[in-house]
Amino acid sequence: MKKAIIGKKVGMTQIFDETGKVVPVTVIEAGPCVVVQKKTNEKEGYSSVQLGFQDEQERKLTKPEKGHFDANNIGYKKFLKEFRLEDAENMNVGDELKADVFAEGDKVDVTGISKGHGYQGVIKRWGAQRTPTTHGGGPVHRHAGSMGSGTDPSRIFKGKIGAGHMGVDQVTVQNLDVVKVDAELNMIVVRGAIPGPKGGIVYLKDTVKHNAEKKGAAGISLNPQKASARVNPQKASARNK
Repeated sequence: MKKAIIGKKVGMTQIFDETGKVVPVTVIEAGPCVVVQKKTNEKEGYSSVQLGFQDEQERKLTKPEKGHFDANNIGYKKFLKEFRLEDAENMNVGDELKADVFAEGDKVDVTGISKGHGYQGVIKRWGAQRTPTTHGGGPVHRHAGSMGSGTDPSRIFKGKIGAGHMGVDQVTVQNLDVVKVDAELNMIVVRGAIPGPKGGIVYLKDTVKHNAEKKGAAGISLNPQKASARVNPQKASARNK
């Protein structure tokens, strides 16, 4: 992982690109984040830094949390997250990371906690079907129905879809484009939607995906050894060019 930062989801809006097309974007208040703790290969066996985001009042901290911050005398933070950054060895406790760690055009993965939907049935939670509404189906059209056989295995296997608590899960949306960065306003604007409600905490990291190079036109190989890469004058498609 090369770059990372903690942020807060502000909300969605839309902007216009150079060609005048509307781009749906999410605005993130990213940083400033402070390095609260540093781990090294010599002591912990790996290299990483712990970032702190958003100031917190001392009275809201537990004694272990207060001692953790007082050891480095950097102030109290509400949210902490550890990242294994490539340049972690060159960073020190007290260093500050701002939104400009990312630049326009970067690809990021955004992790957050999805919106909570409370207790929901199988139709909304899992996309199950209703029962037929004809011939006296009764008041059970949205029920889960039979779950399995009775004699063997005489139980329901784990993982079976059913009604229950929906949402409030950790979700990561990968490979989002960074559309705009403003270090003065601590703002990062990414294309598309990210998980969580307005005001939710999110973690931005370099994407783990590697975009493959774009291939040529359909049916035409870039390999010069293949016949499809050479223009065949006998083909109608070549004569029409």
